[in-house]
Amino acid sequence: MTRWTQAAVLARMRQEIEASAPDPGDRLPTERALAAAIGCSRQTLRAALARLEAEGEIWRRHGQGTFRGRAPLGHPVRETVRLQAATPEQLMQARLLIEPAIAAEAARRASRSDAQYLLRLVEDGRVATSRGGAEEADARFHRGVAEVAANPILIGLLDHLADARRRAAWQREWDRTYRRIGVGEFVGLHSDQHQSVVTGIAEGNADVAEQAMRAHLLTIATAMRRGSDPADPGL
Repeated sequence: MTRWTQAAVLARMRQEIEASAPDPGDRLPTERALAAAIGCSRQTLRAALARLEAEGEIWRRHGQGTFRGRAPLGHPVRETVRLQAATPEQLMQARLLIEPAIAAEAARRASRSDAQYLLRLVEDGRVATSRGGAEEADARFHRGVAEVAANPILIGLLDHLADARRRAAWQREWDRTYRRIGVGEFVGLHSDQHQSVVTGIAEGNADVAEQAMRAHLLTIATAMRRGSDPADPGL
């Protein structure tokens, strides 16, 4: 095994970080994999990791891994680490488990003014002219459904998932997807699907609202899978 100086190991570590974890929040390979890639001992690697952590280039959590960037603020560390480690597929799975049930509960609780509020959020999505505007309108709609369900825990769960969707891994997947579908699908198909969710909520029909939300999220999940598959010719 090559005898490495600390400066040389740090230089190689920075190369490995750029290659394997290019964006803040990305998880690095395991210590074993990094040591093998560099050709140094685990003890030497750990000294380099400690230096990089002190400089704010990485952060670590025992049993969870090593992540690029500074440790995020705003949530308890354990929960933040779980979000940082989640894949886009796991996030979509969580949304599919949670959001249809939230839509059903909104249908049970919604007043006429609640339904009108959600319709205004749908219209905000229809008139969006940019990706940023469309994404903001989409986030407001999904949170709005949780607000109508009138349970602060459900609202907190939606906010938690929204934070996870701002992570680099999700954004890379969504960037690929957006390049395929463009803003037109946001203001067209997605808004139509939002409208279907609101129809179920306005009618007080929990089954319709739940099924409409699930269909909407499955559309997103399918688009993201196709966006990450270079062999797929399109939607």
